[in-house]
Amino acid sequence: MIAFLTSSPAGALDGSREVNGLDEKNSFVENLRKYWKKDARCLMITAAPEEYDRNDNMTADFEEAVKKAGLTVAAFDLWDARTGNVSKAALHSYDAIFLGGGHVPTQNRFFREIGLRENIRDFKGIVIGISAGTMNSADVVYAQPELPGEAADPAYVRFLTGLGLTKTMILPHYQMVKDYELDGKRLYEDITYGDSYGRHFLVLPDGSYLLIQDGVETVWGEAYQIADGKITGICEDECNMKYDQA
Repeated sequence: MIAFLTSSPAGALDGSREVNGLDEKNSFVENLRKYWKKDARCLMITAAPEEYDRNDNMTADFEEAVKKAGLTVAAFDLWDARTGNVSKAALHSYDAIFLGGGHVPTQNRFFREIGLRENIRDFKGIVIGISAGTMNSADVVYAQPELPGEAADPAYVRFLTGLGLTKTMILPHYQMVKDYELDGKRLYEDITYGDSYGRHFLVLPDGSYLLIQDGVETVWGEAYQIADGKITGICEDECNMKYDQA
């Protein structure tokens, strides 16, 4: 399996950079092209299984973005609540699996319902994580509070079982959300830093990603690590480094 765990593969969500198709920053398209099969069969697995219009539009948008990058596609299918069961054999017939963006706990629940952790194991193609899909790729997922009420709710579960593609817990969209406040608290300083004791979080702005090949994890682009209540810059744009959570 080759995994590209991205913050946003189609450009910055805050509109700070104009991207037409897939984001070429930090050699993303260049690296993806190395592994992309001609006329690839692609599957988008949603984060919002019952939001059908949203899912259809997202799938169409990513198919268009992939084609604009010069990557050929034979099929671009969608897996949401309408799809029903997809066997492990059928899943493994795809060349590229996209894990869509959205609300992390909602997607995590859907992944558990469809048995994705077990069925994606030993997949030989490309996995592309998008925001929540990237977060849910971890063995243990840090479901950073996102919606109003989640940070204040003592019953909100912040650590979930993910797909197990990596042990790295990733937080996306840093340039956009670093100054957010939620339930009267600062998202990072008052919530995430405290949750980091005894743990490591890899923090990525849009345009950066974690590339996993043969178990080796490499950060491409600007990145930070949060551990034991402190944040440290570990990589810069247009650079890359092996990531081992040390």
